[in-house]
Amino acid sequence: MDGLKASLEEGVRLFRMNRWEPALAELLKVDADGFSVEEAADLAYYLGLCYTKLRRYDDALLYLEQVVTSSPDPLRMYQCRMTLAYIYAITSRSKLAEFELGRLVEGGFESVQMYTTLAYAAWSQRHYQKAIDYYEKALDLDENNPTALNGLGYILADSDLDVVRGVRLCRRAVDKKPQSPAYLDSLGWAYFKSGDAAEARIWLRRALDMAPYQKEIREHMKTVVAPE
Repeated sequence: MDGLKASLEEGVRLFRMNRWEPALAELLKVDADGFSVEEAADLAYYLGLCYTKLRRYDDALLYLEQVVTSSPDPLRMYQCRMTLAYIYAITSRSKLAEFELGRLVEGGFESVQMYTTLAYAAWSQRHYQKAIDYYEKALDLDENNPTALNGLGYILADSDLDVVRGVRLCRRAVDKKPQSPAYLDSLGWAYFKSGDAAEARIWLRRALDMAPYQKEIREHMKTVVAPE
């Protein structure tokens, strides 16, 4: 048992050094038979995080779900539900992402990250008003959060609900993170939706220079230059 615990400790140490592959290899040596509930939850937690970092999402889900059903630590449960929601959102399983985040809301947890992830999941399902409401809640918690500024600005402009505010919010996001191609793209698209194609081309060109293979940026640029 001491050897197994040593492997667990070594895996955790390697994980904290951002050495995902060797951390995973060390953790996979551990047989949790005989572990306490807390020790087994620790092992599942770090295995889930390693797999997430390595983008092996199906493997990550297996372990993260173990943590949310068995961990006695509410903070760790919160972290794992957030990670589950992130995985579900980026793998186009938005309803599952909303479910995980909804459980956190029911439990009294609240954070900017939670609301922006909920907003993204709602937007992915074309529930635009719900996405707007979640982004607004995120901004109530942090009025300068660039993710919320960009997400809300993009939806308001793209849906024509409030293009002027959409441009303003996207501009604030770019001011916060001027090297983000996603934010530059949103600002360019917002300008296009406002009728300012010349300004749109400037920002979309910057976004495309940074991320030339990003499909959405290329499609936006194609639409903006099409009339010419």
